[in-house]
Amino acid sequence: MIYTVIDVETTGKGNKITEISIFRYNDNTFLDEFTTLVNPNAYIPDFITALTGIDNTMVQDAPTFAEVAQDILKITEDAVFIAHNVNFDYNVIRNEFKEIGINFNRRKLCTVRLSRNLLPGHRSYSLGKICADLNINILNRHRAKGDVEATVILFHKLLEQPDAEAVLEKSLNKASKEATLPSNLSQEVFGNLPKKPGIYYFRNKKNKIIYVGKAIDIQKRVLGHFYSKTEKELSLCRETAHVDFELSGSETIALLMEDCAIKHHFPPFNQAAKRVPKTFSIFTYTDRKGIAHLAYNETKTAPNSLAILYSITECRAFIQKLCSQYQLCPKYCHLAEVCSGGDQFTHFCQGICQDSEAVEAYNQRVFEAIEQITSNSQDVVIKKKGRYDHEDAFILIENGTYLGYGFIDKSEQIMSNSDLEPFLIKQKDNSDIKRILRKEIEKTLSI
Repeated sequence: MIYTVIDVETTGKGNKITEISIFRYNDNTFLDEFTTLVNPNAYIPDFITALTGIDNTMVQDAPTFAEVAQDILKITEDAVFIAHNVNFDYNVIRNEFKEIGINFNRRKLCTVRLSRNLLPGHRSYSLGKICADLNINILNRHRAKGDVEATVILFHKLLEQPDAEAVLEKSLNKASKEATLPSNLSQEVFGNLPKKPGIYYFRNKKNKIIYVGKAIDIQKRVLGHFYSKTEKELSLCRETAHVDFELSGSETIALLMEDCAIKHHFPPFNQAAKRVPKTFSIFTYTDRKGIAHLAYNETKTAPNSLAILYSITECRAFIQKLCSQYQLCPKYCHLAEVCSGGDQFTHFCQGICQDSEAVEAYNQRVFEAIEQITSNSQDVVIKKKGRYDHEDAFILIENGTYLGYGFIDKSEQIMSNSDLEPFLIKQKDNSDIKRILRKEIEKTLSI
């Protein structure tokens, strides 16, 4: 079997290649080598230069990746792609090929994963640490050729282990996901992930939660992270050493569990989900003529909010529906500056804006619309599928406030909401929860 052991140095952000080294050999026979600096056509930050010694001046006259692409294709042809933390190097190279319109596809082996399987018991499997433990000297650490030379020696030591042949065969099996998984994540942990709805936690080597996600199929969604080639996902995968999970029974409860977990643990890779979304409120007021208006504005400036929404578009659609249903005037619903023949909602108006309808009659319909809005703030129990066949799940809302969710055996007799309290997993309400549950509440109340 022919192997190519590969290492790349990059710019860090953007992961553009600054140096690449490839050693090709068959068993113990050296066949070829390709090592070169690469002009990334991108700035190399100072901290990368401090780590690798490669600066912008060194690469300014080096060939671009496109200029060495054929050399890389040739030397890796019909060979197994080997690297320490292979998914990083492989995906960086594959992305470079993708940018120039070439599909790069090779079988992969990871010396981190092989080391964990064949040389168990080491505290760390980083290249520097495992080589120090095995007395492998690394010349020019964090330079492509130096790291490749050390990885070649490491790989030979791995091939000498008693179970090496079986482990390699398993890793190269196309049906196995070994090469797809992060180097620090075991196949056993991944294999134990269920194909059911719930949330999952990515943990690093220190067992700290670094990412929380939700899924209808936990195993399939987790695997999707490992197939992704985005810079964020590559960084996440490099740090992932373990994956935990909790079943939810349904996507809705998974969303609630995810929101709670993110706000409790503040995982570093959940930055977007931790941001507080801007909210808008529907509110009412009475003008000097005594006419009741429906309006919308940002929640922080809206008095006595009747409903909270998450965009101007949602607000307009919400009020348009009320305007149609209760035959309200678009001017006094703040859908149009004037109620004219050209407005699409003019035909709903009964003449309040032309003084041809009594204020009391118009306001009565506005109050009915308000009552419909506020009726969504009543007590609601949303029933959902349980985690297992013998149980159901529920979401409890009282006086418009989300109290939490729970799971209950189907044999339990529930006569009132108070009977649910022993099974309730109490949670805090917030604007994200309201957004998640709004449609569920509307659907439950319409039944």
